[in-house]
Amino acid sequence: MKPTIGWVDLLRVMACFMVIISHSCDPFVAQFDNDRASFLTGVFTGSFVRPCVPLFTMMTGVLLLPVNGSLKEFYQKRITRVLIPLAFWSLVLPILFYVYLNFINPGTTNPAVTKADHTLDATLTKLYTFVFNFNYATTALWYLYMLIGLYLIIPILSVWLQQASQQDIKLFLKVWGVSLLLPYLKMLAPALGYPGNYGNKGLFGVCDWNDYGTFYYVSGFIGYVILAYYLVKYPLNWSWQKLLSITIPMFLVGYAITSGGYILMQKYFPGNYAYLEIIWYFTGINVFLMTFSVFVIVQKLNSKASPVLAKIASLTFGIYLCHFVFVGAAYDLIGTIAALPFLVRIIGIALLTSFISYLIVLLMDKFRLTRKLVR
Repeated sequence: MKPTIGWVDLLRVMACFMVIISHSCDPFVAQFDNDRASFLTGVFTGSFVRPCVPLFTMMTGVLLLPVNGSLKEFYQKRITRVLIPLAFWSLVLPILFYVYLNFINPGTTNPAVTKADHTLDATLTKLYTFVFNFNYATTALWYLYMLIGLYLIIPILSVWLQQASQQDIKLFLKVWGVSLLLPYLKMLAPALGYPGNYGNKGLFGVCDWNDYGTFYYVSGFIGYVILAYYLVKYPLNWSWQKLLSITIPMFLVGYAITSGGYILMQKYFPGNYAYLEIIWYFTGINVFLMTFSVFVIVQKLNSKASPVLAKIASLTFGIYLCHFVFVGAAYDLIGTIAALPFLVRIIGIALLTSFISYLIVLLMDKFRLTRKLVR
């Protein structure tokens, strides 16, 4: 691990809080047409913080590239560090949800929660099926499955990156940039007459018996990792005026597509959650525009290392792992207060969740046995 870097610590804390805000929006977005004001507030707020996960991913590129040591050493250190917390929280979170929803507050009105998913039988099933995938109780842990995948390929890419020229890396990033457009091309193709392959609407070789199309190996979150490495090795030497004149419009365009697109998809394709998710894809061009803007602005700040900020940043992994269950509890405490504007409720839920999660992780971090579960 590289020495603490002030602006990186700031980005980690920002990204973590943005994730919590994003999940705090879920009960409000879930209202759809039942409460239009709630839905719109959730969409506009949730869209604003959509760069959260890509920023976390970019921190991986900043902190881990280039890789030193052998492939075996990297795998042992990094993957084990993720697998242990993944297993622990995959067992603990469903139990916490079960206890909360069946004993502490069985009368929850959270529209994002389906109580049938948290019965005793459903909970017991979750305790062993996590080896296949995450579930609602462990929604936030989807990131760990993806992160392990990044760890598997990062050492291999590191060898190439260390000998690649600036132009080589830029060319790869341009190809990756094309892949950011694919979700929208997949939506557009049927309108242009593309019938799909026996009903499968995949593009460029993707079909029911092949998930690995043309852009499979140069798409996804790995682009954010390489982008972060590139921006650190070849930082933008722009003046503040030039930087802001480019990044602010980029962010606003990305935000307009993200929020406006989500609303339009819900209007014209009601109930089609697959289309809704396309607009909020972390690896879509609109979220990239927002993520790039936030990253280079904070990088330009080049803030000095702060012991307090560094401490909080060191706990963000644990806060991320445990926060999801507390979002639901915070919603029941704050989200139903009709006197408060929806935006105030969302921010209140996020702040309360962050505080509770921070205290729990801080306590766990003090003991050697539990530290590995949150670090």
